[in-house]
Amino acid sequence: MGCSLSGLNALYDAVNGGGDVWINENRFRILKQIGEGGFAYVYLVKEIGTESSSSGASFRKKFKDPSLISDDGTYAMKKVLIQNNDQLNLVKQEVHVSSMFSHPNLLPLLDHAIIAVKAPEGNSSHEAYLLFPVYLDGTLLDNSVTMKTKKEFFSTSDVLQIFRQLCAGLKHMHSYDPAYAHNDVKPGNVLITHRKGQPPLSILMDFGSARPARKQIRSRSEALQLQEWAAEHCSAPFRAPELWDCPSHTDIDERTDIWSLGCTLYAIMYGMSPFEYVLGESGGSLQLAIINAQVKWPAGPKPPYPEALHQFVTWMLQPQAAVRPGIDNVIIHGDKLISKFSSV
Repeated sequence: MGCSLSGLNALYDAVNGGGDVWINENRFRILKQIGEGGFAYVYLVKEIGTESSSSGASFRKKFKDPSLISDDGTYAMKKVLIQNNDQLNLVKQEVHVSSMFSHPNLLPLLDHAIIAVKAPEGNSSHEAYLLFPVYLDGTLLDNSVTMKTKKEFFSTSDVLQIFRQLCAGLKHMHSYDPAYAHNDVKPGNVLITHRKGQPPLSILMDFGSARPARKQIRSRSEALQLQEWAAEHCSAPFRAPELWDCPSHTDIDERTDIWSLGCTLYAIMYGMSPFEYVLGESGGSLQLAIINAQVKWPAGPKPPYPEALHQFVTWMLQPQAAVRPGIDNVIIHGDKLISKFSSV
C-alpha cells in the first residue's frame, strides 16, 4: 500500500453531512463522525457496492487475513488535514509504521490514500484518508469516563487481561528488528471491545509517534532535541522521566514504553495516570511528580485491588530506565498474577 498523491484516488464531498469517499478503487459512504483530535477526524463509513461491484471484491483480495474484513461493510476512516511538509511526513511515517506490524492487539491499517488539495488563497495542502477496522465500544479512556460516572471498576481479572493484551502488542513492536517504541501508550490509544463471557478485547492504536526505540544521546543538544520531540509527541501524564529530563550522555530504549505501560495499568484500575493528581494541587508539578515517581493510590473498589497490582505498577515505574524491566519480564510477571487472580 504505497502513498498515492493522485486526486483521482481519494475524493470526498459533504463530509460533515454524509457523502462518499473514494480510497483508491473503493468507495465508502460516510455514516457519522465518531471522533476527532487535532487535525484528524474519525468517521464511521460503509463500503458501497460490496455485493455486486468488482471494487468490493478487489478490496477483499487485498487481505490475507479474512478476519480484517467487516461482515457488514463498516469501517473507521481517519481523515487528516495536512497543512505543511512536516505534517505530511508525519502522516507518511504513520502509514509506514502501521503497515509494518501484524498482530491481533495492534490496530491494522487496511488501506490509505494521500491527496493534494487546493487550500484558500491558492495554497496547496494535502488530506490523508486512513481506513481501519471499526470498534464501536470506544477507547479505554472513553470507558473509564463512563465507568467513573457510574462508580464502576474493572474486575482484577479484567484489569490483568486488558493489560496482558497490550503487552502482547508491545512485545511485537519491541521484538522487531530494529526494536520500535510506540511512544504514546495511554488509555486514549487503547480500543476496547466488550465480549459476553470473555474479558474485554484491547487493541493498541495510533502509531504516529512510533519510532525505532534505541537512540544514543551524546550531547546536550541531542538531549534537548529529544525532549522537544517528546513534548510534542508523547502525552505528558504518561511520558517517561528520561523524556522529560534527558541526560547529555545516555542510551534511550524501548523501556520508555514500559513506563507508559505502568501508568496505563494504573489507569485501567483508577481511570487516570498515577501523576494527574498533581494537576489539581496548587503549585503541583507534573514533571517533578513523574521524575520522582511520586505515585498516590486512590480509594479503589470494594474489595480493593490486590496490593500485588500496586507493586506491579511500582515495579514498572522505575525512574531510572536502566533498572526498569523489559517487556518479556513484564509479561512473565503479569502471567503469574493472572494465574493467581484469574477469578477475582
